[in-house]
Parts: sequence; C-alpha cells; structure tokens
Amino acid sequence: MSAGVFDLFKLGVGPSSSHTMGPMTAAARFLSALAEQGVLAGVARVETTLYASLAMTGRGHATDRAVILGLAGFEPATIDPDDAEAQLAHIAESGRLTLGAGGPEIAYSAADDIVWEGRTRLPQHPNALRFRALDGGGQVLAQALYFSIGGGFVVDEAQFDAPPAPSGPAIPFDFASADELLVMAEREGVSIAQLMWRNEIARRTPDEVNAGLDAIFEAMEACIERGLRQDGCLPGGLKVRRRARQHFNELTRRMERNISDPLAALDWVNLWALSVNEENASGGKVVTAPTNGAAGLLPAVLRFYDRFHRGGAEGRRTFLLTAAAIGALYKRNASISGAEVGCQGEVGVACSMAAAGLTAALGGTNAQIENAAEIAMEHNLGLTCDPIGGLVQVPCIERNAMGAVKAIDASRLALLGDGQHSVSLDKVIATMKRTGEDMNEIYKETSLGGLAVNVVEC
Repeated sequence: MSAGVFDLFKLGVGPSSSHTMGPMTAAARFLSALAEQGVLAGVARVETTLYASLAMTGRGHATDRAVILGLAGFEPATIDPDDAEAQLAHIAESGRLTLGAGGPEIAYSAADDIVWEGRTRLPQHPNALRFRALDGGGQVLAQALYFSIGGGFVVDEAQFDAPPAPSGPAIPFDFASADELLVMAEREGVSIAQLMWRNEIARRTPDEVNAGLDAIFEAMEACIERGLRQDGCLPGGLKVRRRARQHFNELTRRMERNISDPLAALDWVNLWALSVNEENASGGKVVTAPTNGAAGLLPAVLRFYDRFHRGGAEGRRTFLLTAAAIGALYKRNASISGAEVGCQGEVGVACSMAAAGLTAALGGTNAQIENAAEIAMEHNLGLTCDPIGGLVQVPCIERNAMGAVKAIDASRLALLGDGQHSVSLDKVIATMKRTGEDMNEIYKETSLGGLAVNVVEC
C-alpha cells in the first residue's frame, strides 16, 4: 500500500530518522513483544547488537542513546528532550534502567549491553539491530531482529521480505508508479493533491486530515523559529557553530537598511533550511520529511511559498499532499535510506518532493508536477552520504540549503514548460535505485569515504 502523508511527515527527534528514531522505535516494539509473550517481568538483562551503518555512525547519530531511551519507554513522537536527558543521566549514574512503564528495573551498562558490530552487514539491510532479553541465570527469554529502513520506518525480520500488510482501511487509489498516479488523476479529473486527499479521507475524517496537515506545517514553522533563537556550537566534537541566528540578524539588518538584492529570497530559503537542520543536529524536535537528515528542505521551500507567494492554508495543504505522493513513490520503488542508497535517497528525495509540492501550490498541472519531481532528482543522482565524524552536520546541514534552492529551480523550470520531457519520473526513480545499489558502501552512511575521510586539516 502506498505510504500516506502522515507516514512520510511525522514528528520526531534528531539527529537521524534511521539511526535515532528507528532504533528508539525498535526498542519500544521489543518491550511490547516481551509483554505480549508474558516474559517481561522475568527480564534481568537486555543486550542490543548494532550492525553495519548503525554501528559505524551510531555514536555520532546517538543510536546508543536512542536504544536506551526506547527501552526506558520513550517514543520519538512524544519524547521530551529535557526528560530524556535527565533519564539518560540517571541511568548512567545509577547503572539501573526500568524497562518501559511498569516493567522491571534491571542493571544496565551501555558499555556492556550495547554491542557494536560495524563490520557485519546483514543481507537484508545495513541498518539492523538485534535485541536479546535474558533472565537472571543468563538464559535467553526472547530475541528479535529489526531493520531501520529510513524515515523512521521499522520492520522486523519476518516483515522485511513479506509484502507490506495493509494497515487500516483500504485506500481508493493505491498507485504503484508515477505513470499510474497520472493516469488515475486524469481519469478522475483531479489533481495529484486531490487524489491523495481522497486516499487520506479513507483513513480519517476530512477535518482530521486538514488538522493534521496544518499541524505538520505548524511543527515545521516552530522548528525554524526555535533554530533562529539558538546560538553556540552543535554537540559532537566537531565544534560546528550554529549560523542561523547570525544569518537571521544580518538579513534583518539588510531589510532595515532597504538594501536591494534580487536574490534575497534565496538567502532566506538558505537560512530556514539551516535553522531546521541545526535543530536536528542538536537532537531537537523536527518533522521527518521524509528523513531527519533532510528535514530542513521541505520546511524551507514551504515557507518560501508561504512568504514570497502569499500562500494560504489550502496552498500549504496542496503542497504537502503532493509532496507526500511523490515521496510515497520513492519509498515504494527505491529507498529513502542514506545507508541503502546514499544521500540521493534523503536530500535527493526531499528535493524531488519539495519541487513537486511547490509546483502544485503554484498552480502547475499534474504533468508539470511530475516533471518538477523528475528534474529535481535527476540532478541529485549519485549524491553520497558521507557525514564527517558520523554526525549529521557536515555536509548535511548545508546540503539541505542547497537542496531547497535546487527544488525551487526545478519547479521554475517545470512551470516554464508544458510537462513534456524525455526522462519520466518512474525512470529516474529506477535509476536512483540502481545508482544506490552500484554505489560503494563507503559512501552510504558509514563515514568511511568521501568528505568523512578527506577533510583538509587546518
């Protein structure tokens, strides 16, 4: 079944949807499984093994912290960062962890209970983690293997190769390709956003869908605003200074002095993207769109539409619904995981989604929307995921700003045409998938290649 708008846009916590949100969710699911099997009360120890990319960049992505918080009962959508920090400090100091709400208190040491197997890549996916629950005598009560497949989505071993099980009511338009999406929309005489709307109201009431879309926009706006107020260095050891507040002050001064600049709008787009991704890098609350590493791109382009094109609620909803339709195609037919296909699956997909959303909000036809999405990805093909120090900072933060500008340009190119073009969106999605498969593992969120190992020492 095609992913819905609230699958692709969800409230989470930084710095990574696959390496932070996914492991936290997996830990919470393991606790639920223990309770369902009736063995939770007898657990004396929980061991977690992180494989491949989760281990290679896990410390920089706070994967260990996420696992601990998940076992302590925290979930990405509802986590309070301050409460989480206090809980982590208590566990580290006391050496004790209470499993979820109402579970047993166990001895816990991250150094002993989290195993880092960076050299072991399981065949299904590079983002794998295994949990084992043991009793006081060291006997295994239960174990489970999970895969964090990007965007905060988590599947277990049984689900990985099985066809996706329907969740909730069936949707009327379960498109499997861009061609199908366009044909369905033409047959119904509706826009891509209207088709997605019909899918969403099969699952929720119209009021709930509108409220949910508005809440996504408001959460994106809140993240931008919080990022503009912060200062200092980002955590993690690279001593990367936050720039959003400084840039905001400079742009504000230019406005006050009435300095004319024909490209000033792009400065604001850059600023908004930087603001969100600095928040993400600091472990703040963001909207996964469709991942945390690419969380700043869509909010920046959406605010560009809202501020520079006098957008309103209907236009913003059209933007989000259209962007989600495009994101669903990538998730279904390729990947949104940097560990699987490189950053073309994160910033590249977000760029494609944003270009489509902006084109739709500006009144583009379905053909122009598909063209904009295709243009945006075509010029992100081969984009590597090579974070320095395993941190979602360099080049990730600036990459969102560059991707946001590229999305706007892709939209403008598409709107100047009639939607006719040589390479279809389906073909570029298939190319992106194949490019990711061909890409060397060192360029796929392992911090073993690219900028991660070729930084000039100053």
